[in-house]
Amino acid sequence: MNFFISDALANTAPAQGQAPGGSPYFTLVLMGVMFVAFYFLLIRPQSKRAKEHKAMVAALGKGDEVVTAGGMMGRITRVQDNSLTIEVASGIEIQFQRQAVQTILPKGTVKFG
Repeated sequence: MNFFISDALANTAPAQGQAPGGSPYFTLVLMGVMFVAFYFLLIRPQSKRAKEHKAMVAALGKGDEVVTAGGMMGRITRVQDNSLTIEVASGIEIQFQRQAVQTILPKGTVKFG
């Protein structure tokens, strides 16, 4: 009369000569398929995004309008090796690391005043 709990049934013993966990070749093939799936679903897209971001950061120049990872929007006024100076309002400049730039905006997006 137990509607919510199913009865536990015992498994039968495996046949003679057969491993209890199944074929070891099947396990290896299954692990290989899982690795390939992880590669195409996780590893490859992440490395592609990282490569695109690195190329975008390398192409930054004076006058580009950008959005940083923190959400600051402004125009680049000075470019150095590892940092940028971004004008966020009229006469207000903040220095950021190059890697903090998340997006390049179309020209004319940022308006001061």
